[in-house]
Amino acid sequence: MTKIPPLPEADPLRPGDERQFFAQQKTRASKAPASSDAPPEQHYHGHRDRLRARYREHGDAALADYEILELILFRLIPRRDTKPIAKALLGRFGTLAGVFGAPQHLLQEVKGVGEAVALDIKLIATAGQRMLKSELRDKQVLSSWSAVINYCHAAMAHETKEQFRILFLDKRNTLIADEVQQRGTIDHTPVYPREVVKRALELSATALILVHNHPSGDPTPSRADIEMTKLIAEAAKPLGITVHDHIIIGKDGHASLKGLRLF
Repeated sequence: MTKIPPLPEADPLRPGDERQFFAQQKTRASKAPASSDAPPEQHYHGHRDRLRARYREHGDAALADYEILELILFRLIPRRDTKPIAKALLGRFGTLAGVFGAPQHLLQEVKGVGEAVALDIKLIATAGQRMLKSELRDKQVLSSWSAVINYCHAAMAHETKEQFRILFLDKRNTLIADEVQQRGTIDHTPVYPREVVKRALELSATALILVHNHPSGDPTPSRADIEMTKLIAEAAKPLGITVHDHIIIGKDGHASLKGLRLF
């Protein structure tokens, strides 16, 4: 029987152990002296500096939406070219508002966006909503109607399921509370007039603004929306509670049932 001589042992490496091999190669490479032929710095580092300088000198008007998103992603993803990720996010969700309004699990479906990045994007969105909501504090809501619409749009326009929100007001029409009462499906939210009125009494509210979203994007009121609004208004009126309006939020606009004279 012919014996096969053993292979020379250049490295104490078990056969087939590729992970150890590559770890050794990486260690050796790190110990190698620096060479004048080393690869240049990644191209996106200079791009980041130029983009920051353009924003610093000219403000947001000098940047496209994807570049604004890039600037944010620089902090969240420090060692990658973030332009393809920014463009992929806008391609998936359409607008900056769509990106920040998207659910976390859908953000993570975009290549390059992990859980930590998705959470940070949602944190930025929350900060924006809080900023808009702060514009309503200690003000008569009916005289700050554009602020109400901006806040509700930021909070609800890109939700994938219907939610029913109530703004509770005091006798000066100042905001007491802002609460999501119900969450439903993509085209329906169960609302119970008795529960709405009960909560208003608990908060000593004297007026309400009802708000809900249409995930389809079309804010046109349905017959069910109109009937539900009338039921709440009729239940609240004998108790001295006024329903000022019912606002329906779509992706690109809103509808006011009071403005349309539907209740």
